[in-house]
Amino acid sequence: MKLVYKRSYLVLFGVFLSFGFSNALAQDTLRIEEAIQKGLEKNFAIRIAKNEAQIAKNNNSLGNAGLLPVVTADGTISKRIEDNETQYSANSIPDRNDKGVETTNYNYGIDATWTIFDGLTMFATKDRLNLEAEIGEEQTRLEIENLLAELINGYYQIVARQKAHKILENTVQVSEERIRIAETKKDLGSGSEYDLLQARADYNADRAALIRSGTTLKQSKIIVNQILSNSSFENFDVEPAIEMGEMMDLEVLIEQALVENKSLSVARMNEMAASEEINELRGDWFPQIDVSGGYGYNKTETSTGFVDFSNTSGFNYGITARINLFDGFNKNRRTQNAQIRLKNQQLQLEELKLRLRSEIQQVYEQYIDALSLIELEQENLQFTKQSLDIALERFRLGTINSVELREAQLSLLNAENRLIIAQIEAKNAETELLRLSGDLLRRVN
Repeated sequence: MKLVYKRSYLVLFGVFLSFGFSNALAQDTLRIEEAIQKGLEKNFAIRIAKNEAQIAKNNNSLGNAGLLPVVTADGTISKRIEDNETQYSANSIPDRNDKGVETTNYNYGIDATWTIFDGLTMFATKDRLNLEAEIGEEQTRLEIENLLAELINGYYQIVARQKAHKILENTVQVSEERIRIAETKKDLGSGSEYDLLQARADYNADRAALIRSGTTLKQSKIIVNQILSNSSFENFDVEPAIEMGEMMDLEVLIEQALVENKSLSVARMNEMAASEEINELRGDWFPQIDVSGGYGYNKTETSTGFVDFSNTSGFNYGITARINLFDGFNKNRRTQNAQIRLKNQQLQLEELKLRLRSEIQQVYEQYIDALSLIELEQENLQFTKQSLDIALERFRLGTINSVELREAQLSLLNAENRLIIAQIEAKNAETELLRLSGDLLRRVN
């Protein structure tokens, strides 16, 4: 009997020692660097943002700003078939009655018009288009940062759930060993039916928890697959380590965010674009001067009459000046609305600065607390491991029952899970601080 117990204790002790250790990485392990690279290449939102930025870049042209002339060419061929009846008052000229008279007209030409002055509106428009192109690029960087934050958080969520799943697998193995020990004790007369039933109930509870853990792990992988724009589910493992960067300083983060935050940069550019809109509208108060020139050709052929055909050709040029003297006060209305929009952009910018400071301070508190919890839970984990060693020894000596051993087992399980939660909270807070400070994109490149 002692030999059977001794072997069972050794097996049980070996299973507990496997807590905290990870198996060798699978061949299809996805590293965080690979996930980021795939996300930047395949994510639909980023690709759409890049296309939108390209549209803004295409719109930023001299022609779209009105700085270049407009050249048009046209050509027309028309034919008429008519019946003409002509009566002359002079008796010396005979009357005419022509049937089916054909008349053909050829007309073509080329014209160019160039606005040489419009109150400097075209230059203000070009400045606004420059800003819109820059906004498009900054919006793309903002979309990339948001994706990176979502991807990093999703990746380390898989890391956490993969760790938790492995812990539960070990717990199930321990519960299986408890059943074998309880069955052996009962057969030898030193155990009870109660201990065996309790061991089986705990085993089923551990298996149920393992199934639920597997479900949440797969769900996390599905989310990451979606971010990576994978059309089908790709099963993969992740690296088990949750590594933290260097300790960050609150004041440095706020100072950097006020300069580098992408949302803040877009807000500043929108304010400048609103100012350029006012400059564009100021041109309505000045005259517009256009120069024009062209070449035209016209030829007319007729099947009857005094003239068989006639044609004209030549150049034309000129200058046109126009000014809107009264438009129902619409210029005033548009200017006032543009000034209000500029004021709103300025208010939104100040509001965003205040909100950015508040968000960084909140997340920083979470970051500091999570780091403190990591230290606390790592210390607590050592205590629970020592407690488990003592419980194992007492269980071997028969001074505690399987229920008390189960309590020590659950204490270790809970300590492992609390440490994982603290690590994930710290990592998520770190990622969010990097995103808010505008430093996330630089860190991953």
